[in-house]
Amino acid sequence: MNQDEAISLFRQTGALLDGHFILRSGLHSRHFFQCALLMKETRIAERICAALSALVPAAEVDAVISPALGGIIVGHEVGRALGKKHIFAEKEEGKLVLRRGFTIAPSERFLVAEDVVTQGGRVRETLDIVRQHGGIPVGVATIVHRGAEEPDFGCPFYKLIRLQVETFEADNLPPDLAGTPAIKPGSK
Repeated sequence: MNQDEAISLFRQTGALLDGHFILRSGLHSRHFFQCALLMKETRIAERICAALSALVPAAEVDAVISPALGGIIVGHEVGRALGKKHIFAEKEEGKLVLRRGFTIAPSERFLVAEDVVTQGGRVRETLDIVRQHGGIPVGVATIVHRGAEEPDFGCPFYKLIRLQVETFEADNLPPDLAGTPAIKPGSK
């Protein structure tokens, strides 16, 4: 699957939104990838995540971890496609942690899977969890990288879609966005 086919699936499922959006980072944008709308279509989720997992050298990965909530389905489907287990980190008192009996063995090699990366804050938190528990991050895989710059995660970064989507600080909005009410459709 190439980038155009993947974007077509986002459009087909209504998961690529146009308007005025506030991203988790606090930046504003004209476009928003609502992966939950794409992932609710199980056959499409399977196809998209299989295409993403095909970018990853499976032999280098022991397990997949993802940040909750948006990355859970992506991580599960990528793990399934790679034939690897999947665990996730979730918020507790405002910070990502391992819960539910999930563990990371010393030297266990982890791929971090996420739905959309702009600046990579939740990915970095997840990488820190892997390292703090003695695991080894061997890559980051995302369906969409929409950031202005290529983040340095200290390991390979795999993405199915690479679109530099224009973002703006709240105090520096262009006139078309300044005159339009903003919505925050993502998770907090």
